[in-house]
Amino acid sequence: MKKVMLAGLLGLAALAPLTLSAAEKAALPKGYEKWEKSKQQVITDKKSLFYGIHYTYVNPKAMKTFRSGGTYPEGSTFVVVQYGIKDAGGKPGEGKKQMIVLMKKDKNFKQTGGWQFAGFNPDGRPSGLDPVSNCYECHLKTAKDTDLVISKYADFK
Repeated sequence: MKKVMLAGLLGLAALAPLTLSAAEKAALPKGYEKWEKSKQQVITDKKSLFYGIHYTYVNPKAMKTFRSGGTYPEGSTFVVVQYGIKDAGGKPGEGKKQMIVLMKKDKNFKQTGGWQFAGFNPDGRPSGLDPVSNCYECHLKTAKDTDLVISKYADFK
């Protein structure tokens, strides 16, 4: 009996990392395009990770805190869709979609300050973006006092 219980516990322990890994896989939220959307934001610095034209979508759960400040509730979600820049008659125009970035408040992501960060290719497949070095470290440096949210509502509308 003890051998059977030990074997069962070892089997569960072996599956735990697979379960955790599966739970941490990110997916783009369905219907995020219907959330409140920022005005067009243009970053012309070619050295910036966010070079291009992008729009930020904010889910209803995050919007109240986004407007007034404070700590975001669990489930608050931001999606940023970024496009390249093409010349549109001497002005920056929207080029091809470059990437999509997700930031979702989730207390299970302790390594990234309670937020899940993920990057996606233009087709919505995971890009392999490192959530710690590519996202969290920058957010920690620039937005420590705003619950790691870099975007400002004043720039949103």
